[in-house]
Amino acid sequence: MSIVENLQQVQNELPENVTLVAVSKTKPAEAIQELYDAGQIEFGENKVQELVSKYEFLPKDIKWHLIGHLQKNKVKYITEFVYLIHSVDNLDLLKEINKQAAKCSRIIPCLLQIKIAEEDSKFGMYAELAEEIISNYKSDYPNVEIVGLMGMSTFTEDENQIRSEFKYLKSVFDKLRTQNSELKTLSMGMSGDFKIAIEEGSTMVRVGSSIFGERNYH
Repeated sequence: MSIVENLQQVQNELPENVTLVAVSKTKPAEAIQELYDAGQIEFGENKVQELVSKYEFLPKDIKWHLIGHLQKNKVKYITEFVYLIHSVDNLDLLKEINKQAAKCSRIIPCLLQIKIAEEDSKFGMYAELAEEIISNYKSDYPNVEIVGLMGMSTFTEDENQIRSEFKYLKSVFDKLRTQNSELKTLSMGMSGDFKIAIEEGSTMVRVGSSIFGERNYH
């Protein structure tokens, strides 16, 4: 199957209220262009350098999502154009995004990344910190808008564990929404587990290998 057919297959499995971010990391600009021509405009990248080079090369109405771990010193390279930052996992990073966004007169939409997986390798903040940030960030950080939460499940074959992690993230999301109605996006679910994520309330899935095929790691 072609990548366009893969895209259509994934799209057909998504309810109307779920946004698909096609994860294009390590994939060439030509492949992104092919999917763009087929109507996909939201793409996710893990690395700032790769995101910047693709942004320069591809159509300017693409909505670029930064979904990987973001270092503070790299924020300035993407603030002028990034559509949504998924991986805000600490307060210092939020401060830096606010600072850089102010320089280019933007308000940048962000998701707080919540740690739901057992693995140490997964980033994220605890729900208590997210609650604290959401309750009072607006006056201190007027150039960011927290629009939701993101989480990554444990890399495991155990579907029950994945489901319980997503359930937990949805419960955190629901609780925080009672304090802040601007929280609209719950980004959870990737190629291996997006169907479970949707069943548990995800509104945005990040799908790469199911569309593009397996990744090229150089």
